[in-house]
Amino acid sequence: MKATLNTISRREFALAVSTLAGGAAFAETPSSDKLGYVLPRRRLGKTGMMVTRFCPGGMHIEWMPNEADSQKAIELSIEKGVRFFDTAYAYGRGRSEELYGKFLSPKYREHVQIMSKTVGKDAKSARQQLEGGLRRMKTDYIDLYLMHAVDSVEDGKARIQAGVLEELRKAKDEGKIRHIGFSGHRTPEAHNWLLEEGFPDAEAVLMPINVADPSYESFILNTLPRLMKKDVGVLAMKTLGNAGLLGGTRGGVKGDPVGTGRAVVPQLVSVRDAHRFALSLPVAAIVAGSNDLKQLGENLDTAKNFLPLTPSERDAMIAACAEQGKTGEMEFYKWQGMRPKRT
Repeated sequence: MKATLNTISRREFALAVSTLAGGAAFAETPSSDKLGYVLPRRRLGKTGMMVTRFCPGGMHIEWMPNEADSQKAIELSIEKGVRFFDTAYAYGRGRSEELYGKFLSPKYREHVQIMSKTVGKDAKSARQQLEGGLRRMKTDYIDLYLMHAVDSVEDGKARIQAGVLEELRKAKDEGKIRHIGFSGHRTPEAHNWLLEEGFPDAEAVLMPINVADPSYESFILNTLPRLMKKDVGVLAMKTLGNAGLLGGTRGGVKGDPVGTGRAVVPQLVSVRDAHRFALSLPVAAIVAGSNDLKQLGENLDTAKNFLPLTPSERDAMIAACAEQGKTGEMEFYKWQGMRPKRT
């Protein structure tokens, strides 16, 4: 049985999360560089990278209403202290990477770190996406490159057998990638298999971290302690459940009108506190999407003014969301009814 708050004791939860969280964010100080103010940085595990604790989601940079707003989002992030940026080939079939090549790399590359990802299912497609990304972003290297959106143990095995991981290792040896890892959001089972067997040299992992997660097939409970033990860098995504905590049922859906649906944000938990929850755990950064410039500004202010939750505050937030979170439907990307059939 997968660990949830229904199947483990309060003491076990404290050992798995609270103790680990103690060192997550509390030796941080803001700094500055030639561009100005820099958000507090955290160590990304064994990579040794020091990353700003907020990272704008690259899909949402591409989703901005127009190119001018995409540029403004990049500029606002820089102004507010971001030095770590997310993207992937899958975000507009390279369009997000193109925007970085147009508006990020030419002015800021020496000051920022970039994470990108491949959804390639074999060595050839992974290499094509990597080389294409380098061209599109107008850079010679990518700081962190992930095997993207691993859905299951079977998916991970298939990609590795088809040479994807070997190709990432080759690219790292070539200096085109500095650090490698993986991402996924469907099941902690896949993450744990990769960590223990399929991809033991993973340096960083991107996974869901939110207030509903502990109540259903939890990445926080099942995978986070393994990552900490292995000193693998942890990056939090889906801090609002990809709009699921807002009542949405698909990625990008804004959710239910306030007070009318099953949303827990903002009825029970504010957006600000949902982000505080993730940042209060041992994660290096939250990778958070913003639908528009106003929302991005609010998220950047939360990151700048972050205050860690106490254990009791964190527990209260989890409890408030537990009833609606226990079926997994709120986290629709890992809900049983949303999963592809296994072959």
